[in-house]
Amino acid sequence: MPGTELPTRPGSHCIPPGGTCADTPLGYMFGSMTAPEETTEAPLRVDPPQNHGYTANKDAYLRRLKRIEGQVRGIARMVDEDKYCIDILTQVSAVTKALHAVSLGLVEEHIGHCVVGAASEPDPDLRAEAIDVKVKEAADAIGRLLR
Repeated sequence: MPGTELPTRPGSHCIPPGGTCADTPLGYMFGSMTAPEETTEAPLRVDPPQNHGYTANKDAYLRRLKRIEGQVRGIARMVDEDKYCIDILTQVSAVTKALHAVSLGLVEEHIGHCVVGAASEPDPDLRAEAIDVKVKEAADAIGRLLR
C-alpha cells in the first residue's frame, strides 16, 4: 500500500528500501503466548521534548500500528463468532509478526539516531558513557522482544 513505507537499512529484517509493509519479510515468532511469571513492563520514561529516531517516520509507524489494531479487533471478532481455532491462530501469528516488524524498525531507528548521536558527543569522557547507555538501552529492548 502506498504511504506505509518504514525505513530500514539494506539487508535488515524490516522493510526493504522502497518497500512497503506488505513486502516485509516475516520474521520469527519470539517467546510464547503464556504470560510471564512477573511483570516485565519497562518503566515509564518521561523524556524532554526532542526528535527521536523515528520522528521523521512517525506517521508511517502510526498507520502501521492502526492497521495492527484493526487486525487485533478482527481476531476478537473471530473469537466472538466462534471461528475455527487454526484460523484465529493464523491471524495471531500475522499480528505478532507485524508487531515484530515495527519493533525491529524502532530498534534500527534507535541505533541509527540515538547510538550514532551519542557517538558524536564532543567530550570523549561523556561520549563513551553516552554510547554505553544507548547501546545498553538497545540491548535491553531487544532482550524484551526475545522473551
